[in-house]
Amino acid sequence: MIRAVLFDLDGVIRHFDHDPGLEARYALPDGTIARTAFAAPLIDSVTTGRLTREEWITRVGEMIGSAPAAREWGRTPFAADLDMLALVDGLRSRGVTCAILTNGTDTITAELRDSGIGKHFDRVFNSAEIGHAKPDIRAFRHVAAVLSVPPEEILFIDDSPSKLRGACAGPRHEHARLHQRRRRPHCAHRCRPPRVPRVASPRQHPRDYGEHATRCPQ
Repeated sequence: MIRAVLFDLDGVIRHFDHDPGLEARYALPDGTIARTAFAAPLIDSVTTGRLTREEWITRVGEMIGSAPAAREWGRTPFAADLDMLALVDGLRSRGVTCAILTNGTDTITAELRDSGIGKHFDRVFNSAEIGHAKPDIRAFRHVAAVLSVPPEEILFIDDSPSKLRGACAGPRHEHARLHQRRRRPHCAHRCRPPRVPRVASPRQHPRDYGEHATRCPQ
């Protein structure tokens, strides 16, 4: 039985409203900023707390040759996915612990507080504070330990297949149940649906976010 659901933040709980004309205004090739910002080792440094968000944006500006473009990109607004928050509220009303695990920066706490997203969750786990980012299995082990929930009783929802690897990478007793908002599950093993309490919400059930929720064999 699923006792806790662990949600990714960006692309699942919140979505950014990117300006498609930003780079053109600064005479930058399309996609330059994102490719630079999310490339290793820079992204690894900010999501494990070795750089602040401000330092990250500054370095992006230096690397692309346009500090103003990087600063404007860094101010991109976001909005919460209200259907997902309704799902979270429904699950919590049934006694299921709901938490966020995000590869984030040092400003995540303030962002979730100011946007009101944080109040919908029992816990928020930020890689910049943990020191390990998904798909590092140590991030998932940390969450399970703090929640005091066996990994096999945690459902993980993420929009990125690559982030799911860590939750399926451990030995038998550390495998987690997984789910993702994609048409097909990304799991290296044959999977089966987990049992999750049904809730009333705009999308009804976590399984509605893909063909089925998946569980790595134990």
